[in-house]
Amino acid sequence: MTSYQVSTIYYVEAADATHLSIKEEQQMSQSIAVIKGDGIGPEIMDATLKVLDALDCGLTYQHIDAGLGALEKHGTLIPQESLDAIEKYGIALKGPLTTPIGKGFSSINVQLRRHFDLYANVRPAISFPGTRSRYDDIDMITVRENTEGAYLSDGQEMIDDGNTGISVIKVTRKGSERIVRYAFELAKSNGRKKITAVHKANIIKTSSGLFLDVAREIAKEYPEIEFQEMIVDNACMQLVMNPHQFDVVVTTNLFGDILSDLCAGLVGGRFGPWGQYRRKSGDL
Repeated sequence: MTSYQVSTIYYVEAADATHLSIKEEQQMSQSIAVIKGDGIGPEIMDATLKVLDALDCGLTYQHIDAGLGALEKHGTLIPQESLDAIEKYGIALKGPLTTPIGKGFSSINVQLRRHFDLYANVRPAISFPGTRSRYDDIDMITVRENTEGAYLSDGQEMIDDGNTGISVIKVTRKGSERIVRYAFELAKSNGRKKITAVHKANIIKTSSGLFLDVAREIAKEYPEIEFQEMIVDNACMQLVMNPHQFDVVVTTNLFGDILSDLCAGLVGGRFGPWGQYRRKSGDL
């Protein structure tokens, strides 16, 4: 199984945490924040923690409030003390959380990503024996930029009496540089041989074009890793027809969300861990 280095802060969906891997030096003693979640979250989390205990990862759990339970208890979906606990422990394990619809609440996931600058969303797709799936021997990773692109709430508005919706796609050189470099460093540290940058620069020439330009620049710094670029619609087709040609895919926020779910379908579901990371000095 592929192992993933832990950065300053990440959280993973509890349902995908049965294959969580922690850096060797952290296995001795590591406290993590645990958010049980809403709905089926507590049931999933209880099972997940049993698995982690059986793996003897050396983890201790600090349970914190978030979601509907936190809203009822504290009047907010994610209390400051919960944010402080995540910052303190550096790792959070999160079950499914409910964001009330149509009541002016923003997504808890988006809040966490923004607050902790969790810019790298790392989503492996790995075949497991006994799982019903269309393909065998899939072992690939999607690295999705997590903080900008089409998912920003900034710049969204309705005009013309509700007849026209406007949404701004914002991609920066800084955001592109750090996600592409993260993907290359991840590939390098895990013995991966190929990076595919997925884009739509042929049509979205500004934002997607900037991402592609940056990917080409950074690829030159890693001559030992094969670099490929692919338009997103072709990438979807190629993933379905011949997924084994892919190793690490790096892309922008919206495309990464879609492609990683497509990859999950190739192996029979979301198997993990799916992690969201930020970098600190000296880490990957």
